[in-house]
Amino acid sequence: MRSLYVSVVLLQLIGTCLCQFPRPCANSEGLRTKECCPVWDGDGSACGALSGRGFCTEVEVSEEPHGPQYPHSGIDDRERWPLAFFNRTCRCAGNYGGFNCGECRFGYWGSNCAEYRESVRRNILTMSLAEQQKFISYLNLAKNSISRDYVISTATRAEMGENGENPMFSDINTYDLFVWMHYFVSRDAFLGGPGNVWTDIDFAHESAAFLPWHRVYLLHWENEIRKLTGDFNFTIPYWDWRDAQSCEVCTDALMGGRSPLNPNLISPASVFSSWKVICTQLEEYNSREALCNGTGEGPLLRNPGNHDPNRVPRLPTTADVDFTVGLPQYETGPMDRFSNMSFRNVIEGFASPMSGMAVPGQSTMHNALHVFMNGSMSSVQGSANDPIFLLHHAFIDSIFERWLRTHQPPRTNYPRANAPIGHNDGHYMVPFLPLYRNGDYFLTDKVLGFEYAYLLDPGQRFVQEFLTPYLQQAQEIWLWLLGAGVLGALIAAVIAALLIVARRKWRRNQRRKRALSYEERQPLLHSSSEEGSSSYQTTM
Repeated sequence: MRSLYVSVVLLQLIGTCLCQFPRPCANSEGLRTKECCPVWDGDGSACGALSGRGFCTEVEVSEEPHGPQYPHSGIDDRERWPLAFFNRTCRCAGNYGGFNCGECRFGYWGSNCAEYRESVRRNILTMSLAEQQKFISYLNLAKNSISRDYVISTATRAEMGENGENPMFSDINTYDLFVWMHYFVSRDAFLGGPGNVWTDIDFAHESAAFLPWHRVYLLHWENEIRKLTGDFNFTIPYWDWRDAQSCEVCTDALMGGRSPLNPNLISPASVFSSWKVICTQLEEYNSREALCNGTGEGPLLRNPGNHDPNRVPRLPTTADVDFTVGLPQYETGPMDRFSNMSFRNVIEGFASPMSGMAVPGQSTMHNALHVFMNGSMSSVQGSANDPIFLLHHAFIDSIFERWLRTHQPPRTNYPRANAPIGHNDGHYMVPFLPLYRNGDYFLTDKVLGFEYAYLLDPGQRFVQEFLTPYLQQAQEIWLWLLGAGVLGALIAAVIAALLIVARRKWRRNQRRKRALSYEERQPLLHSSSEEGSSSYQTTM
């Protein structure tokens, strides 16, 4: 409990933000002044300073050395992020967040960001049909809605001019914004000249930041969908792929089945068959020394199971996950894809989930699912084009959460220095603006306001995975049930009325019959009376 309190205090001391690049900063003035401190409309001041929400401050980057994997300096915009673009950004106070401190940090709500709320991410396979359909509709809405708050850069900082006289930014839809971010953080470094690139560089993969970076990425994705749809109860579902023999979510009702016309395409019955991918032509970008500009590059590709079986013999099992969670060390050795007995390297998929040893040429755990999908999801830079990416990474994040709860590591377990570039504790995550430090998110999801259904205690889990879907289904069909009940009541009333009428009619008929019978007998009685009463007397 004490560690949770300390984590909350630490988060309150750092600013929160959303993705790159905030519209108010993507212009010549922002580039020239190197300042990204937008005005909060609530009080008309930069970073909401007049209301005490935050303030504009100098960016201080970590000076700790990074590892030898990247031997260059001063040639890539992502080095010492975000100084190539901005050296002053908003730092939000307390529970405030957003690029201008106009929102709340993760897990907090309300006008003053004082209400803590815990959201639950659920297994997509246990959600009701209506919930699954709503999730798909939200994805498609994001794919077809231009981001209101953010744009992407379509050129390097040098190409924009020393004083920002040639700003090169572009609109992008909300879904593709996150595809572009995943591309940008993992792309090759341009060294100068066509095709001259450095490939052994990635600010979100193959080292310590892999898990914290993707945790923040998913939280931002959730936040953008909530703002876009107005559904502030939305959470990203996960796919629990342990022991799966096939792609269980690859159906037309969910993430799209296989096309009967081309096994590499999505079924025409799925909305995802019309999606266009971006940021997939990596060799072309490198040959032109150009960034992905967000232009559509063809259909979404997926052919699950038809991959190289020598690289991925099978999908991960429950035993694989349990072994991985049991590893006590987060990082070891060179802190890259060759690390042995490293929880991060095993869960990412560069080491064996049976021995913990690095296995060059094979893909396990996280990587295995990407390769298994055999399509757009199988290339690191373009993998987020496939919406299964979200389900997959939500489950990977849940395994990270299991490890954190099992071992309760102190922050000192996260590497402070000598990790590959961008992965040290004090390095800011590329390309988030304002800023997040890697080490600040080496902590439990409870502090960040979310939870996983299958990690709840049994009582809470029953409510989330069984009772809640049942009640939601009942709520979804209550009008039908009400209508059926009203109709049934009307029919019953009509039948009852008919029965009553019939019974009354029967009774009237019976009375008539008795009356007729009485009238027929009366003359005999009168006749007897007239003749005397002897016939009614008994002789003793």
